[in-house]
Amino acid sequence: MHIEAKEKPRYAVVAAVQLPQVSDIEFEASLNELRELAKTLGFTVVHTFIQKRAGFDPMAYLGVGKRQEIHDYVNSNPAPDSGDAPIDAILVDHEISPSQARNLELEVGCEVMDRTMVILEIFHRNARSRAARAQVEIARLGYMAPRLRELAKLAGPQGRQRSGMGGRGAGESATELDRRKIRDRIAELQQEIIAMDAERKTQRARRQERQGLAGVALVGYTNAGKSTLMRALTGSEVLVANKLFATLDTTVRVLHPESVPRVLVSDTVGFIKNLPHGLVASFKSTLEEALDASLLLHVIDASDPGFLRQLEVTDEVLAEIGAEEVPRIRVFNKIDHVGDAEAQAECEATLHAKYPGCIVMSARRPADVSRLRDEIVAFFQKDLVEAELFLPWSAQQLRGEIYARCQVLGERADEEGAFFHVRGEADTLTALNEQLAQVR
Repeated sequence: MHIEAKEKPRYAVVAAVQLPQVSDIEFEASLNELRELAKTLGFTVVHTFIQKRAGFDPMAYLGVGKRQEIHDYVNSNPAPDSGDAPIDAILVDHEISPSQARNLELEVGCEVMDRTMVILEIFHRNARSRAARAQVEIARLGYMAPRLRELAKLAGPQGRQRSGMGGRGAGESATELDRRKIRDRIAELQQEIIAMDAERKTQRARRQERQGLAGVALVGYTNAGKSTLMRALTGSEVLVANKLFATLDTTVRVLHPESVPRVLVSDTVGFIKNLPHGLVASFKSTLEEALDASLLLHVIDASDPGFLRQLEVTDEVLAEIGAEEVPRIRVFNKIDHVGDAEAQAECEATLHAKYPGCIVMSARRPADVSRLRDEIVAFFQKDLVEAELFLPWSAQQLRGEIYARCQVLGERADEEGAFFHVRGEADTLTALNEQLAQVR
């Protein structure tokens, strides 16, 4: 009999320093975000420690008193409802230095993971494609390189020195050898990514030649409902999960029902406050779908009280990758999570007043999705031209091509053939006219 093994529960506490310039609302939003990241990583957060200070303690991030308080909690209080299970980790809501992490770990008595390490671990687990895995590995190696010395200190004197057997340089320390290996591995991965980028650009160019340049990219904060919206717009089966960074790899699907011109919709990796710069750089190739798009759908969670902060984060990251000039539509999603009908109507009116031209919707309402689809199609059809095409009865095999490449507004016929009143791209209509002239 096969018995499915359950994953062992993991428990964590969150620790954070609130600096004077950080408001209570912003601070609490950041803590909530870290708790969500912890949940994605499989942790149950059982307690939060907060300290208000003018600056971080240079030795161990938190002050002496707060470190002692956490030590007492971790070593004398097993996680609630967990039997005798201990606290597995302390999650720090900032990126801290290797020495701060080492000292805090020694004083408190359990593993310390800063915000960057938590995000990197989530990316590592969720990356699926070869390119995404390579990009994540570069970011992780770049994060680990300056921390090797502190890890060596924690390991003690054994293994710090190597004799040179199997490596260059007699007496080369373990840390130096590991750093050299990391540099070599990063260089190797960067070469792989360059090759994959060239291949991806070639594939993208071929795709655009076949299907036109009508591309829409979904961008926005992680967990804003981009994947659900992608599924609704394209009728495709894509992963939908109530977790941060549930999807990392770009997914490209055709807008459904298909339109003229044919529109490709891509879902990109979600943004987050304080996304490590190494990951922004590493995932540039993933985010480049936003650069190639003719239109961005900026998806925002209307039910999140901190959505203004989400707007700022997304705008900053888009500016960082050079996509701030791409036309965009603000899509306030999850309006059905705001409250009752009256609360939703009030929220929608406020959003329309503050953000003219925005769309307020729920990706779970077919009527809302249809309205958004109409907006997308209208954007790409605004530059289309109308014309009349004549198709003789002897060339009716081309009827399907006309319907596939143009929007047929009307059709009439006489004894010589059929006349189509169509709307399409100027280049497409010119090519069709030339093709039809050859069969007359």
